Amino acid sequence: MAEMETASSLLKDGERIDSLQRNGYDIIQNPGLFCFGMDAVLLSGFAKVKPGEKVLDIGTGTGVIPILLEAKTEAGHLTGLEIQPECADMARRSVTLNGLDDKIDIVTGDIKEADKYFKAASFDVCTTNPPYMIDEHGLKNPDAPMAIARHEVLCNLEDIISNASRVLCPGGRFYMVHRPFRLPEIMATMAKYKLEPKRMRLVYPYVDREPNMVLIEGLKGGRASMSVEAPLIVYKAVGEYTDEVREIYG
Repeated sequence: MAEMETASSLLKDGERIDSLQRNGYDIIQNPGLFCFGMDAVLLSGFAKVKPGEKVLDIGTGTGVIPILLEAKTEAGHLTGLEIQPECADMARRSVTLNGLDDKIDIVTGDIKEADKYFKAASFDVCTTNPPYMIDEHGLKNPDAPMAIARHEVLCNLEDIISNASRVLCPGGRFYMVHRPFRLPEIMATMAKYKLEPKRMRLVYPYVDREPNMVLIEGLKGGRASMSVEAPLIVYKAVGEYTDEVREIYG
């Protein structure tokens, strides 16, 4: 009963608590703003974090990736950077809800000003689930949280990759989920900022469909050599996850 009262006291109007199916962790979300999707979960399964490493999640939203990585890995400390104050506030309350204040920090700020918050070469791992869409055409409200999460309104791909490279230590690893149609730009930009693409995996909704996501790993200062992993298939039938996706979800 006391736990329920504590959880309820952390909620604001329009918010709900959803289970993350990992370590008993929950997350606070507001469907009227933006809720995390499968891409964030798949990224948390693709990223590799060694014991004791420091992790930065760029554009953390409501903090789902740091919380999942805390559950799945032995990271030393995790930080989420989020430009939208309302999302950062939800992320902080989710961290508190799960009793992770000593393991996860949430910073409200703009990735383009990362040097204000983080020293160069201060993280071992960077993760990001950035806005995918370039064109703002058709957006009714570019300032809306959902628009900011999906379209490059407040930052672009180069902003994210360049600043991730700056805060990563030599040999640090960069993990991103994105859309396959932007792979040429992704590869070129990563190479430009010395985040050499090392590992890639395409995600397919069904075995007979085109891929709709790409998971990619870059190595700070790495040599030119990349492995392409076996395809990740999400559904084996309508509404039925494959065994691998079920395992990633936990």
